[in-house]
Formats: sequence, structure tokens, C-alpha cells
Amino acid sequence: MKPTVAVSNLNHSFGKGKLLKSVLNDINLDIYPGEIVILTGPSGSGKTTLLSLIGGLRSVQSGSLKILGRELRDISKKQATKVRNQIGFIFQHHNLLKCLTAYGNVRMSLKLHPEIPTWEYRQRAENILRAVGIADFVDTYPEKLSGGQQQRVAIARALVAQPKLVLADEPTASLDSKTGRDVVNIIQKLAKEEGCSVMLVTHDNRILDIADRIVQMEDGCLKL
Repeated sequence: MKPTVAVSNLNHSFGKGKLLKSVLNDINLDIYPGEIVILTGPSGSGKTTLLSLIGGLRSVQSGSLKILGRELRDISKKQATKVRNQIGFIFQHHNLLKCLTAYGNVRMSLKLHPEIPTWEYRQRAENILRAVGIADFVDTYPEKLSGGQQQRVAIARALVAQPKLVLADEPTASLDSKTGRDVVNIIQKLAKEEGCSVMLVTHDNRILDIADRIVQMEDGCLKL
């Protein structure tokens, strides 16, 4: 089985000259289809930087980083966009568009996939919103939803196009314990059903049990 994510000898720095600061040091990590990997570690250890590199949100400086077999180092902007469109992103702050309903926000992800016909949008959106437990709020605007419901919409948006990789950055940080548990259970259930890989960054020790593997980062280094 080929890994969804293959990281080899990855290094990353910020700044130049005397201000150059190494953030990631010789990172090696493979994540396989259907696997949920949780990345832990103190603030400033490099977790979010690694997540953003895997998500194609930063350029690879040194080493190798392959997503679904595609090397991201020296990749063109056009090809990088194609890779990102195959990834579902879930952030600490749901980043929903206030001017769109739950359906409208989920539909935004579908528009990135020209292979999905527009006539399927509504059914796909309703199916995924039902799966995350908010079928009754399909046409509701974010301001009318609770924090937990908004995060469920964000999860639906990330998963509606059936990505092979889901990246989640502190998805429970702004939620109470029960809602946070519900959210990660949804991520776990849908990820397993769809066979996609999940990399989840968290400080929340209450959700570590959903992981197939827990990886710790400290001072820019992975401790496997």
C-alpha cells in the first residue's frame, strides 16, 4: 500500500541571514490510507508549519514531500492548486462564509471539482450534512448556528468531495468537551468509511484515543 503522505528529510526555515531560524529538522513521516495520525507537541514546536507544508499552503524548501504520489517540491502553482483541491482542511476557526447557508458553504468545496456535475451538488451536500448530524440546518446561515454546529458544517465542507487526505488543525480548541468529542467522532467515522488519511494537530488530550498513531513534535523534530 502506497502512503497518502510521504515526507522524507524535510527541513524548513523562516527568515534570512542572521535572522534565519530553523523550524523543521529532518522530518520523516508516512501516513497511509485510512490512518488517523495525531500530531502533538508544545506551541512553537513546528506542528502547524508541517501541516501547512503537507497541505501545499507553503513551498517545500528542502527534502521531499509527496501527496498522493505527487512531489510538492518545485511544483508549479497550478499543480499545487490541483493537489490542494484533493485535500480536506478543517481549522480551529470554522471560517464559514456568513453570507452563505450551510449548503452554500459546503457547495463551495464542490465547485473546486469540475468532474462533479452541478446537479449532484444539492444531494451531496444534504447527504454529508446529514452524516455530521445537522440535516435540519441545510438552509440555515452560520449566525443562527451554535459553535459546534458551525464546526460540523466545516467538517462537511472538508469531506463532501471525498478527499483522500484530511488535515485538521486544533478542530476542538474552541469547543466544549462534549461538542469536541462529537466532532472528532464524526471525523473518525467518516474518515474510516471513506478510507481517507487524517492528520490532526491538537493539544486536546481528551481526543487522543481516536488516533491509530500519535506523533510528538519537539523543537522542530518528530519523536516517533
